[in-house]
Amino acid sequence: MTAVDLFFALGWVAFWVGWLVAALYTKRGSIPWSRHVRIRLVLVVLAALVLRTGVFRHQRPHTDPWLVGLGVALFVLGLGLAIWARIHIGRNWGGPMTQKFEPELVTSGPYHFIRHPIYTGILLAGFGTALAVNWLWLVAVVLAGIYFVYCARMEERYLAEQFPDTYETYRHATRMLVPFVF
Repeated sequence: MTAVDLFFALGWVAFWVGWLVAALYTKRGSIPWSRHVRIRLVLVVLAALVLRTGVFRHQRPHTDPWLVGLGVALFVLGLGLAIWARIHIGRNWGGPMTQKFEPELVTSGPYHFIRHPIYTGILLAGFGTALAVNWLWLVAVVLAGIYFVYCARMEERYLAEQFPDTYETYRHATRMLVPFVF
């Protein structure tokens, strides 16, 4: 394992361990499991099929210092955005598609620019990992992107129901995942 691989492995482990610990301090809510489980199952099957075909069998680790440097920068920026958004949303945070029992609409901080900055941050960090380590990571980024867009749409339906007077205005003023674009 190279120093770059170790950096990314430790970075992802630290991020997810911190994420799981922070999840203990959120408001109560529920998750519509039937939808949640089905979409995850489809994505796992797609990932298995892609990996099984051997498309990435001959991929080697990246050695271009510019790619590695850009990848590290995007990784740090992405995780920083996700952590900032997670801290800013506070106890209102929940796993994908969680429906809080006492929801609050958060539209400040990173949520002023994009409606789902946590998803954006994780995807950006994943793309940075692909740039610095290996293109195989793009499979995970694409599958996570599909999952996050699906989750975001489900969450937005719920928020529109919970905040009929304010959510539509917020939704039209901000982009879903990429500021000024999407």
